[in-house]
Amino acid sequence: MDTQVLIIGAGPTGLTLALDLARRGVPFRVVDASPAPFAGSRGKGLQPRSMEVFHDLGVIEQVLASGRFDMTMRHYNGREVLREWNVHEGRHPTAERPYPHTMLIPQFRVEQILREALPQDVEYGMPLTSFTQDDSGVTAVVGGQTVRARYLVGCDGGKSFVRKELGVSFVGETHEDQRMLVGDVRLTGLDRDHWHQWGVSRDQWLALCPLPGTDLFQFQAVGDGEPSAELYGRIIRERTGLDDVVLRDVTWMSLFRTNIRMVNRFRVGRVFLAGDAAHVHSPAGAQGMNTGIQDAYNLGWKLGMETLLDTYESERKPVAEWLLGMTTAIMMSGNPFEKRDDETLQLSLSYRTEDGPGLVAGDRMPDGNTDHGRVFDLLRGPDFVTLDFPDGPVLVRPDGYVAAVGRSAIDAYFGANPVTQLHHRRVAARTAA
Repeated sequence: MDTQVLIIGAGPTGLTLALDLARRGVPFRVVDASPAPFAGSRGKGLQPRSMEVFHDLGVIEQVLASGRFDMTMRHYNGREVLREWNVHEGRHPTAERPYPHTMLIPQFRVEQILREALPQDVEYGMPLTSFTQDDSGVTAVVGGQTVRARYLVGCDGGKSFVRKELGVSFVGETHEDQRMLVGDVRLTGLDRDHWHQWGVSRDQWLALCPLPGTDLFQFQAVGDGEPSAELYGRIIRERTGLDDVVLRDVTWMSLFRTNIRMVNRFRVGRVFLAGDAAHVHSPAGAQGMNTGIQDAYNLGWKLGMETLLDTYESERKPVAEWLLGMTTAIMMSGNPFEKRDDETLQLSLSYRTEDGPGLVAGDRMPDGNTDHGRVFDLLRGPDFVTLDFPDGPVLVRPDGYVAAVGRSAIDAYFGANPVTQLHHRRVAARTAA
């Protein structure tokens, strides 16, 4: 084998998977067809659950330094402020939820942080052109080179070559009437402390959001036509009605058509699909980048142990189904920028297989303080961890979800999955989380 895992695509999904594999000592390669890193802000909202993932992966400090938690929205008629609000009003950090709500951070900065944390370079200009698989591995041709890997993971976006080559169905629909122009722009005439919006009707909507840590704004507007600096400038002039709000530069632009689709399979043999390669949806609610990050986080430890791989699909497919329904409902509500709940923050997502009071298997393990330190710090690392609380032990999976509660349930879990015992450590946690 040339490598254990060949990752196709170096967006947030592929890079998160690579970083998770790196800390496990699992050999991998990350290849991307593009000649250079992505330079746009297709995604700009990082959810609390993704920040918890990045805490575990050791990059949370860089992420927090690059983003911004609170930005008030303003809706205008020309220069007149019609309304001012914060969709996350009243949400503050707690011991159990240290990252209280969505943080604004451009996708290109998230990717940069993940790349810089990797022990090896991403291989750009390396398109995947074919692959075959057999009982022991996958043979792929990337950038004209033949690579033999034990597993291949398609993180190559909504137009995924991997998905198409597998012949996996991408079930859903395209809403041609829902088209959005997006881009990263430089302009003058607006402050950087507000998310600025205009338009009383949907077809006249325009939003300009400062991108933290940059001198850019993200441009979003409902409209037709091919993206161009001339078109974006005209939309800004016409919809703001302000002569002093002037477009100076466009660094990235795209036309977004609403696709609501997902795969019917997340795995075919030794090939897996993750992120936009497996599900695409309305951009409402800032879910896409985050769901891809968490696909990767679910898959990484299972690839590292080469066990429980079938549970990747059984756990992530229901999340994708929920995601498509939830984001569509937000978009169709007519109020896509209203107050968020725990679902959109992705803190209430669970892999529960049965209901019950309190903390049960499949739930997200909350943070908290113990005599031996912060829970998230005790969990940090690639292993299963048993936290020995006064009222009984809790076994936590490498991805921060509860595997079992109570000694007998933990023993039964290890008995059913003996290889997981090899990746296990115990810590005292005398003060409950």
